[in-house]
Amino acid sequence: MIEATPSATALLSAQRLSLHAGARTLLDAFTHSFHAGEIWCIAGPNGAGKTTLLSTLAGLLQPSAGHVELDRVPLADWQPQALARRRALMPQSAADAFSASVLDIVLLNRFPHLTGWGWERDEDRAAAHAALEVLGLARFAARDVLSLSGGERQRVALAAVLCQQAPLLLLDEPLSHLDLHHQIDCLEALNAWTREWAAGLPRCVLFSCHDLNLARRFATHALLLDGNGGAHAGPVRDVLTPELASRAFGYPLILIRDGEHEALIPAPRSPHESAAMHDVSSG
Repeated sequence: MIEATPSATALLSAQRLSLHAGARTLLDAFTHSFHAGEIWCIAGPNGAGKTTLLSTLAGLLQPSAGHVELDRVPLADWQPQALARRRALMPQSAADAFSASVLDIVLLNRFPHLTGWGWERDEDRAAAHAALEVLGLARFAARDVLSLSGGERQRVALAAVLCQQAPLLLLDEPLSHLDLHHQIDCLEALNAWTREWAAGLPRCVLFSCHDLNLARRFATHALLLDGNGGAHAGPVRDVLTPELASRAFGYPLILIRDGEHEALIPAPRSPHESAAMHDVSSG
């Protein structure tokens, strides 16, 4: 294996990628590149393959066909520790098997940067504290992780991924268990983190999400899976449209507007609902 050399843009690329689940085809010969400065929402119905795709892009699952490249180097050619310094994966759920402080849990993601005997340095602890601060968790540093609520634990998991300081983040349902306020806080934090690529720190985020309207507001691009092998990729407002989303989710959606604001909602079924939606759309 070679020690891959990072490029200037932290480019992730899927080359004719195919994914299967038993006899089902989740993704068929998909080719696309993801560039620095982009925030991608991966959307699709349950079982469409969002988690499978993220795990494959992270190098944890082998595709049925095709391959993935990071910085134009196939994932198979990366040394594990070097790969962990270039991409970080946040799984859909994290089970805590033992008692530990929140700070120690976040510090676990510094492993790719440790040297020698593997003891954390001041810079590792500073990175952990900074990640907690970004997500409003500084006061939780000494808390036992087993005492946290599901939403608090989810934010700690995101802080751990930020603490890893990899330029590519692959996040599986990072907004689950969070109330709306914290969902927006986390998305704003990811948006600010990604914008730092312009300062010489190339960064890219891919996250799966069920809320299409939050995706349209915060993501720059979207990858919409239909669960039958098809996928649409591109700027978020070109992909998360009523037509494409309705076909993918198997339910009619419409786009309503209120001034500068837009929202995808289920199509109304009654004359009363239709009249109410017309009032909002024309407001």
